Amino acid sequence: MKRLRKFLSLSSSDRNLLIQTAVLLSGIRLGLRFLSFPTLRRILDKISKTALNSTQTYEFTLNRVVWAVDIVSKYMPGGVKCLARALATQVLLARRGYLVELQIGVAKNEAGQLEAHAWIESQDKVVIGNLKDLGRFTRLATLEGQRP
Repeated sequence: MKRLRKFLSLSSSDRNLLIQTAVLLSGIRLGLRFLSFPTLRRILDKISKTALNSTQTYEFTLNRVVWAVDIVSKYMPGGVKCLARALATQVLLARRGYLVELQIGVAKNEAGQLEAHAWIESQDKVVIGNLKDLGRFTRLATLEGQRP
């Protein structure tokens, strides 16, 4: 009940952003599970290119979008992996006119096992997915977000 009251106390634009983020993250999680990555990317690119109309456009800063992804990720059952978070952030920011890049990297951990990580950069700054040891990851791919 406390969470519902807190949600309802937010501005309508923040509530709308959280709902959009929850729907998008849910869809991405399903897509990662049941679609090939190239197919999912094509779908997300189409969504990214769909500009928000004037009644849906809010003056969200990059930080507000990251806030929404962080909040929704925290409350989703089963948690949200870095790739889903990065893809959702990329779509949400691209729809609002930000130029963002999805970075995917790999590294070996102390046990010699391969690890992967995804993060988003904008203007050469990590906006979501930053780790203390991010520099240990070798970039495999950089995928630019599509502007509307």
